[in-house]
Amino acid sequence: MIDIETLKEYIKVLEESSLAEIEISDEEDSIRLAKPCAEPPVVTVSSSAPAAAPVQTAAPAAAVSAATASSGKSIKSPMVGVFYAAPAPEMPPFVKVGDTVQKGDVVCIIEAMKIMNEITADQSGTIEEILVGNGDVVEFDQPLFRIK
Repeated sequence: MIDIETLKEYIKVLEESSLAEIEISDEEDSIRLAKPCAEPPVVTVSSSAPAAAPVQTAAPAAAVSAATASSGKSIKSPMVGVFYAAPAPEMPPFVKVGDTVQKGDVVCIIEAMKIMNEITADQSGTIEEILVGNGDVVEFDQPLFRIK
């Protein structure tokens, strides 16, 4: 059973993002949170495990901000999830502003559905700016780093 505090955290994540809905499932529970245009989120909880894998749907990404469009290219998120700059809380970040990266170097981790996914640089260059904070929820195709 999902406790009320965890449910409140999921609702907060949904409200603070531009996601339209989130569906989270495990062996016992399934929760779907949906956000209509200007109404509070709709919560559906079921106690039977779904046969299919859960689906996360993100609203279309907003236009890239002026800061990210100004110069250089972006390394973008390939999925919806939580951004982590380091492999563990006590370890240094994968990259810092000013670091040079090669195509294929790990630059961060995105946690999606309790799976840690290493995100690699899709191009070589120098990290000009880190556009998200550690622990931030990121969306599909959201710029994470500006690289030159």
